[in-house]
Amino acid sequence: MFEGTYTALVTPFRDGQVDYDAFQALIDRQAEAGIDGIVPVGTTGESPTITPDEHIEIIKRAIEFSGGRLKVVAGTGANSTAEAIHLTCEAERAGADGSLQVCPYYNKPSAEGLYQHFKAVADASSLPLMLYSVPGRSVIDIPVETVARLANDCKTVVSIKEAGGSSDRVNQLVQAVPDDFTIVSGDDPLTIPFMSVGAVGLVSVAANLVPEVMARLVNACRKGAFDEALEMQKRYYPLMSALMTLDTNPVPIKSALALCGHCTDEFRLPLVNLSPDNTKALRKTLIDFELL
Repeated sequence: MFEGTYTALVTPFRDGQVDYDAFQALIDRQAEAGIDGIVPVGTTGESPTITPDEHIEIIKRAIEFSGGRLKVVAGTGANSTAEAIHLTCEAERAGADGSLQVCPYYNKPSAEGLYQHFKAVADASSLPLMLYSVPGRSVIDIPVETVARLANDCKTVVSIKEAGGSSDRVNQLVQAVPDDFTIVSGDDPLTIPFMSVGAVGLVSVAANLVPEVMARLVNACRKGAFDEALEMQKRYYPLMSALMTLDTNPVPIKSALALCGHCTDEFRLPLVNLSPDNTKALRKTLIDFELL
């Protein structure tokens, strides 16, 4: 169901409000660059500090601004099952193409709790669901056995965004899930190793800034041109790395977009701006890649 290149969109702010003009321009750039879809209001979209009303409005605007050019996989997961169901049903009513369902964070449910959580969301909506396993954020991952169980029991659980950092886990998933269940990488630098063992796409942070590059990299992998993909990886790895390591995501990517004039570098607490030293390092990287 979900394959290719999806951009985990930032949420631009201006004077404390969502900057929908900048948001629309960002989406237009994705469509023009050949991106397959967008993921609004995920981690990169600062979902923890978005109000409930803003959350739904951002999804509606993403669908409107995409105008059918891009699939919209709305970030509607939560660590409360009731909240995840509410947001997912609202996204379905708004016309989203799918939902990104993050592994519930902080409360550390058991494997059975995870199964029941995702099954309840699947039962409440007909939207195709992309699970999101990200132990670096959630403390726990979604066990391979639980992913397989959900894929077999719930017809709308059709994909997983894998952000655990292990290509061997992708191998394990490939062995466990149905053939039509898709696996996508959740880490830009791991696109090639993940796709070489069975992933079929990427949810990308860097694509906010360089959508053409990330789309070409994924397309090269999809057609088996791994030599071409590796050359691109060698070229752009320093940029991918800087966008993920200078601070917690999404601080570096939004800061980079701001330096390039695409939005402001406004965040909501507890996120704060890059330090002066890291801003200097980011600016140098952008200049090195002729983005500034």
